Amino acid sequence: MKKITIIGAGIGGLTTAIALKQQGFEVEIFETTVKFKKAGSGINLAINAMQIYKRLGIYEAILKAGNYTNTIKIRTKKLGLLTSTNLKKIEKKHNVKTVAIHRATLHKILVKHLENTEIKLNMRLKSLAQENGKVILNFEDGTSHIAEIVIGADGIHSNVRNSIFADTILRDAKQVCWRGISTVSIDANHREELNEIWGKGKRFGFVQITKHEVYWYALINKKDFKSKDVNLITIFSDYHQTVKDIITNTPKENILCNEIWDLKPIVNWHKGNVCLVGDAAHATTPNMGQGAVQAIESAMALSISLKEAKNAIDAFNRYQKIRKEKANYIVKTSWSIGKMAQSNNLIVCVLRDFIVKLIPKSVTEKQSKKMFELNF
Repeated sequence: MKKITIIGAGIGGLTTAIALKQQGFEVEIFETTVKFKKAGSGINLAINAMQIYKRLGIYEAILKAGNYTNTIKIRTKKLGLLTSTNLKKIEKKHNVKTVAIHRATLHKILVKHLENTEIKLNMRLKSLAQENGKVILNFEDGTSHIAEIVIGADGIHSNVRNSIFADTILRDAKQVCWRGISTVSIDANHREELNEIWGKGKRFGFVQITKHEVYWYALINKKDFKSKDVNLITIFSDYHQTVKDIITNTPKENILCNEIWDLKPIVNWHKGNVCLVGDAAHATTPNMGQGAVQAIESAMALSISLKEAKNAIDAFNRYQKIRKEKANYIVKTSWSIGKMAQSNNLIVCVLRDFIVKLIPKSVTEKQSKKMFELNF
């Protein structure tokens, strides 16, 4: 049995490790960070992700640690309703619930399920080379390591991807996003909802992740960006009081700020004995809440493919065939939604809101089905 080496211990990398171990593989993990930190960010684990975690035996732990959400609502800046998607019907079909959870809490749960697997921290990959069926990993501390099969789960700026493909392109969405965890107490009516508020050139989303914590994110267009430390209350002064209360009750030092980028879909996700998962293969903008979720799907599909195929090349081809169409659909659709939702043109915004209100529930349900169904 071949040992599989994973580069990256984020959600995608850890889920890949758990899935591979379930299939009987030996796993080792190398991670850049010196110490895992409790970042001020949350995640909404959609039905497709929770199906995977149910297969991996982690579902109950996640459900217990997070907050159940059953409705996605798009709202106006004063919290008027534009459209609503109720997930209960599809939850019942797949027998899982959607869960909003602190990313650090999810990370801790995943690490706990890898108690007997060494995660080597402070190991930043510099480059890799393939010779005689082996993969030589070169790290920035000057050390090297020989591996048989390597999985690159090292994110959008993947050194694994850059070592096997020279022509990949990152795309700037020209948006800036702040994220944080607030201790505000929100209206009880919102506690099982994921809300996203659309305005002119800016958006604000929030979801309860524990009894006492709300995860939120705020986006503006990059051309309007002045500083990471800008007063968000001022930017969202024309929004509902709930938004201002959420921001006010968030420690400033816990607010993260990042530019939004994605990876232009690439032809292949693998070369030789090296394969990519998650953002390394199919990084997407966050507009559909499917970035980490697609990494979770890829983790499971890859583990099954490696178990059932005769060799690594066949496994990687099968995995890519299973996952590529859907992952690319998410990347493309999310990019389009981001452009529409972030429009700075008042006329476009008025038309957008009018059209969104008119979209039949059957259309929304069809899109949800495409997103939440698994083909493996």
